[in-house]
Amino acid sequence: MVWIKWTALALASLVALFIVLAAYGVARWNASTRALIDRLEAAQLPPFATHYDAARELDGLPAPVQRFFRAVLKDGQPIVAALDIEHRGTFNLAAEGDDQWKPFTSTQRVVTRRPGFVWDGRVAVVPGLAVHVHDAYVAGEGILHPAVIGLFTLIDLRGTTPEPGGVAQGEFLRWFAEAAWYPTALLPSQGVGWTAVDDHAATATMRDGAVTATLLVRFDARTGLIESVRAEARGRTVGRTVVMTPWEGRWSNYAERDGLRVPMSGEVAWLAPEGRRAYWRGDVTALRYETVP
Repeated sequence: MVWIKWTALALASLVALFIVLAAYGVARWNASTRALIDRLEAAQLPPFATHYDAARELDGLPAPVQRFFRAVLKDGQPIVAALDIEHRGTFNLAAEGDDQWKPFTSTQRVVTRRPGFVWDGRVAVVPGLAVHVHDAYVAGEGILHPAVIGLFTLIDLRGTTPEPGGVAQGEFLRWFAEAAWYPTALLPSQGVGWTAVDDHAATATMRDGAVTATLLVRFDARTGLIESVRAEARGRTVGRTVVMTPWEGRWSNYAERDGLRVPMSGEVAWLAPEGRRAYWRGDVTALRYETVP
């Protein structure tokens, strides 16, 4: 029948158009990712120190923080300057209501001074259809930009203002919270101030220009490793509104990589009034470190 022939031809044309659009979207997205990473690299600053000096760094630190550094670093350890991380896991697309967990893969470039990162994620919404996501902190600018097939923007948040709730402060908090993957960045010589809370917790504070991040860090009583990090308030986007909400990351499954003990699994959640709402669960599939010469 003629109508069957024309219907098949129309469907084939739509599929071909989608394939072309998807290929164009990926190429355009990859170019945008490269541009962000180039900006990240251009903003790098000379290191404060080249190696970890235990005697100098640990003096005066709270006891659980000292135990942590002894557990994850070796005296004389080179300072991490940059790293590449690959992740695989699931992402909860639902801000409220029933969970909608979808698989994701991602690559992430991190530099430790000036602090920054570019997270390039791909969330499989349905088979064959991905949302590409840039989550980044580059030269003091916070960025959150998801786009369907890398072409059709869902939201584009960017900002450099340091106020709590702003995208810059939120993304700097993320960089700071993930420093369990690059623990030399948590040393006092790298600009981190530590304050005792109790035998198994301390607060950590760091500044990048006018942006400040403070986290409550809890350490495992047996191993001394970071168990969780918590910010009392981070900007959470609900619809078109930003709501200041407690936020938590939990790290686990530690392993040694290039002389560092780092977590290979994690979960991130909003601590909303209605209860804890996890939205990111992932495993590290690759880690490549670059150290200060």
